[in-house]
Amino acid sequence: MADQSKIFEVEIITPDRTFYKSEATMIEFNTAAGEIGVYKNHIPLTTVLAPGVVTIHKDGEDNVIAAVHSGFAEILPEKVTLLAEVAEWPDEIDVERAEAAKKRAEERLASKAESVDVMRAELALRRALVRMDIAK
Repeated sequence: MADQSKIFEVEIITPDRTFYKSEATMIEFNTAAGEIGVYKNHIPLTTVLAPGVVTIHKDGEDNVIAAVHSGFAEILPEKVTLLAEVAEWPDEIDVERAEAAKKRAEERLASKAESVDVMRAELALRRALVRMDIAK
């Protein structure tokens, strides 16, 4: 049984659903400034999410892993809330579609055409890579 003094609430919400709601002893996710790991009693913080893998740790249990694409994170001492545009479980990911998206993004970036929105293509590539990584 987990030490109750280390447990905090985690909630991942998307526009479509409450994706995840449970307790954890640690959560790891990507922000616009880099990767972050959060334990209970973290200082309050609001940050921008970046596409990446979210790992939720629970003592004595397997880690919960999901993909999150863009949004915001609110960190409070007793709760972490991720407000994500998209959140996906590994079994929800269409690997062939992710591979096709990766190829399209790489082609856009390689073309170096002025009409290409580089930031958008890089974000699409990042989302595709996260999806492929988590689906394995």
